Amino acid sequence: MLKNMKLEELEILSYADLTELILKEENKTFTTPVIFRKICDLLGYTDEEYTDKIGDYYTSLSTDKRFVFLDNNEWDLREKTPVAIVLDDDEDEEEEIEEEDEEEVTDEYEEDIDSAIDDEELDDNDEELDDLAILTDEELEEN
Repeated sequence: MLKNMKLEELEILSYADLTELILKEENKTFTTPVIFRKICDLLGYTDEEYTDKIGDYYTSLSTDKRFVFLDNNEWDLREKTPVAIVLDDDEDEEEEIEEEDEEEVTDEYEEDIDSAIDDEELDDNDEELDDLAILTDEELEEN
């Protein structure tokens, strides 16, 4: 199909469009240099043009949602690649750890306040502090 297209038709297409056609036509995956070499051959690019443009080509593939970069450093069409759904049990553990950390901080804060009161670091004559109270999270949620 691609080999039957005229140069003028090929030049109208973007690198990503050409990549999509090559991956569909050949039905296999390719590394960035190999697939871009195929495109350069189709467009009649020189080795210098290949070297100058391969960085931009890689960027265009990595930002195009039609393609996926595989573990073997090859590109494939996203539509052909199965999606793996990974359930991460660590999230529940992280939430539990965060709750425990919050409790520890609250306990430490309350201990510091009690210690300050015991050490008479707070001014008994300060009227602003007379109306203050320490509330637990449950008491805050009730209000």
